[in-house]
Amino acid sequence: MGSISQIVGTDRRVIVLALARMVGALGNSFLIVVLPLYVASDLIDIDALVGATAGIGAAGVTLTEPLLIGFVLSLFGFLNSFSQPFTGRLSDRMATRRPFVLAGILLLGTASALYTLADAYWILVVLRAIQGFGAALTIPATVALVNEYAGSADQRGGNFGVFNTFRLIGFGFGPVLAGVVVDNGPYDLTAFGLPVINGFDAAFAAACLGAYLSFALVYLLVHDAADAAEAGDDLSIRVRGEDRLLDPVFVLGVATVAMGVCIALYATLQNQVNVRLDQPPVWFGLQFAAVTIANVALQVPVGRASDRIGRRPFLVAGFLLLAPTTLLQGIVLSPVLMTIVRLGQGVAVACVFAPSLALAGDLAREGESGTTLSVLTMGFGFGVALGPLASGWLVGFGFVVPFAVGAALALVALAMVVTQVEETLETASATGGTVADD
Repeated sequence: MGSISQIVGTDRRVIVLALARMVGALGNSFLIVVLPLYVASDLIDIDALVGATAGIGAAGVTLTEPLLIGFVLSLFGFLNSFSQPFTGRLSDRMATRRPFVLAGILLLGTASALYTLADAYWILVVLRAIQGFGAALTIPATVALVNEYAGSADQRGGNFGVFNTFRLIGFGFGPVLAGVVVDNGPYDLTAFGLPVINGFDAAFAAACLGAYLSFALVYLLVHDAADAAEAGDDLSIRVRGEDRLLDPVFVLGVATVAMGVCIALYATLQNQVNVRLDQPPVWFGLQFAAVTIANVALQVPVGRASDRIGRRPFLVAGFLLLAPTTLLQGIVLSPVLMTIVRLGQGVAVACVFAPSLALAGDLAREGESGTTLSVLTMGFGFGVALGPLASGWLVGFGFVVPFAVGAALALVALAMVVTQVEETLETASATGGTVADD
């Protein structure tokens, strides 16, 4: 672990948290691929639900298999996002992070194991809800620890860059490995005294083991920051700014929602994209992964550059690039061009991700990292959950429409950042890491 820390030039504790988050993300992202296949299989009884109407009167919606799949996937994101401000605030109140991280990982892993016993759709819904709350316990506390481990403001961007890189590696490779595990089932384990298990159960077991490995890493190697401060009396999320219209952290949270939506618009349009570009499915997989690939490559250099140059230039450049790269996804007609555009969107996201977390960390008052940073993590989770639903509806008005709406959101985010967010690096360095006083 020490050699890895020396190679990337980052605090060993951040490396441990990043590795734990990578393993956890790897296991949890298995479910993005596995759950839709599981719902559509004969192992889950949804016949009584398909064709039924949910809602009352004109507001009623006919349930379909894709809608049931979309609900169980989106439920995680919505519960995770909306719970984060509360769990982040609670970790600030208790002045501790580690127990929240460990409890959340246990919920994620145990629910993954219990999927093997599920034979009804409502059980999947309950387990996915539990996992959403588990992620809400883990994420704000984890990013708060990364923020508190930064000895000074000129290390914060690099720390978040390293953390995000490992997390994205886990999230990016999880679906690929899940597909391999499911496709190669069933597995004959009788030689080890175990029964034959199908590909689904093997994938759920792998997700569970990944979470428990993450738990072990955190339990053994991660502790709360020694100088963690107690939170002040006011832990509310501020909307109005002290010397401007809007609070800069709130602005970054709203902008992060827009970024999450722009990233996720592509996720539900595989069939339409493949027909439009006349491409095989393998191209869609490459295009979908391109955003993650660019992020993995650029998170650390961008984060460290933001520690030297400043946070704001990268935020402005990122949202300036996000708008056209989102719009072009609805316009280009070549698989190669689509891949290049998606890579460009990944560059835009990399310019925003670590610097925005670092800027929010600069602004966090002592003992309030969980509450402050949860605004951004909640925003991203909400955007990623909202994006697929939005694109699935908007594409009915024309293929370019969801991407045009996403580009418009990116321009709104750009305007908000330009007018409401100021540079924090010099002030943060001068005050030892925070720019706000109680």
